[in-house]
Amino acid sequence: MFYLRLAWTALRSLDAHFLRSLLATLGVLIGVASVVACMSILEGFSDDIARRFRSLGSNLLYIQPEAAFVEGRPVGVAQTLTMEDVRALRRELGTELDTIAPECVGGTSVKYLQNSFPMATVIATSEEYFTMHAFEAQHGQVFTRLQAEDEGAAVVCLGAKIADKLFGGMDPVGQTVKVGDKAYRVVGVMEKKGSLGFLDADETVYMPIEAGLKRYFNRKWLNRITVGVADPTHIDETQARIKRLLRGTHRIRPGEPDDFRVYNQEESLQNFNQLMLIYKIVFYSIAGISLVVGGIGIMNIMLVSVTERTREIGVRMAVGARRGDILLQFLVEALIISLLGGGFGLLLGGMFADLLNKIVVGFFRTQITTVVMATAVATATAVGVLSGLYPAVKASRLDPVEALRYE
Repeated sequence: MFYLRLAWTALRSLDAHFLRSLLATLGVLIGVASVVACMSILEGFSDDIARRFRSLGSNLLYIQPEAAFVEGRPVGVAQTLTMEDVRALRRELGTELDTIAPECVGGTSVKYLQNSFPMATVIATSEEYFTMHAFEAQHGQVFTRLQAEDEGAAVVCLGAKIADKLFGGMDPVGQTVKVGDKAYRVVGVMEKKGSLGFLDADETVYMPIEAGLKRYFNRKWLNRITVGVADPTHIDETQARIKRLLRGTHRIRPGEPDDFRVYNQEESLQNFNQLMLIYKIVFYSIAGISLVVGGIGIMNIMLVSVTERTREIGVRMAVGARRGDILLQFLVEALIISLLGGGFGLLLGGMFADLLNKIVVGFFRTQITTVVMATAVATATAVGVLSGLYPAVKASRLDPVEALRYE
């Protein structure tokens, strides 16, 4: 009953200076809304990336070239992975590997007559790429192993969105499209897949690796080699064997660093989590500035309130109020301001997250989890207590006699 009366007294005091209390509440509202919005974005993005990692399978290893350096400065990736490495892996680790897919990646426009898809991803790879990702053709078929090994095979498979954009209701199989400035015959249209790792599979053109390297990319080096391990329980041993084999084929001497890196899904996820930690620190620091500003506003309001109500404090002490009662009264007022701001900030942050879902539809979905809501409430509470602590202590330490004389 005492605490209810205390809260009611605090609400009446805040209502007496409604505009001033509203402005203090707005500071906390904006700060909490920023925290909720940032957390919902990061939670949704992290969950989406983790889901993409899981969708790729637990038996995959990735081989990528290391960064190239000139005079100690990174200038891109080393051009060290080639089809010779792929053939060596197939030859030496044949029984340990289930699938192996070289990848050469680029981007360009794709055209059919007057229709164009301006921002398509181009991947030159082998037929095993589709097997390891459980990716099938909806119309026609994917290119065969013979076509993947033929330098003159001018054929492609189209992602679902590209096929819809270029052909509408027509069957693309057998038609000729221009990828960049070169013509290719369409042999298949892939099923709708959505995200496949970090790319949109439906906005991608797939071509045989040998023809892609010679005819389209005009180079010999690869962006990546993806390996499917036959026995996932031995993935670490296979990873170590791949490193030893590639160090030999690349003629790397003992003590010299690798010009490539081999990593698995778990390592990729760990690297991503470390990157996300940096983003979280940056995002929360920006949101924290808003909360600090809101806290300063509450403290300023409470200090003014203490000065205005000095005589009232003296009267309360004269009729028996203890210093702890005065301290608690002003802390409750600051806490009510911050909780009101926190509640409306949580609502505003949720509305912003929902609006963002409609804007970035197809990329990722923001998530307001229980952790997000609990963090918002805890943050608002902490801001209220910390901001109101000094004014409350100042009020509780007033001398009753001097307070009663105050005009």
